[in-house]
Amino acid sequence: MQNAFQPQIILLKEGTDTAQGKSQIVSNINACQAVAETVKTTLGPRGMDKLIFDGKSTTISNDGATIMKLLDIVHPAAKTLVDISMAQDAEVGDGTTSVVILAAEMLKHVKQFVEDGLHPRKYYITRFITFILIINLFLCFPRR
Repeated sequence: MQNAFQPQIILLKEGTDTAQGKSQIVSNINACQAVAETVKTTLGPRGMDKLIFDGKSTTISNDGATIMKLLDIVHPAAKTLVDISMAQDAEVGDGTTSVVILAAEMLKHVKQFVEDGLHPRKYYITRFITFILIINLFLCFPRR
């Protein structure tokens, strides 16, 4: 019981930004949306190719997994989208672009509630239930 009252020690690298609050959440959402915008135009039969130059080599691709691997993303929240994409690629082998766009779209809808100051429990529950219902309807009634 005495350990419960010990101060928490958090070690961060020098120069680490420790911003918190509404502005940081909005910044994280914006970073994720920027990553999604990069790969969004590669989706579909009319998807465009991306030219990526990493300093050594040039790659032209419209594959979301390839683009996500080649992007040098340092923002922690945006890096989460890369992790989601890599997990999708490892488990299924397809749908990397779709999962990034879906996650960014969810964040886009949550951003409005964050800016309005709504408590996180309320907007996360409301929006995620809505998205789960939409996804279930899409899976149950495929287009022909």
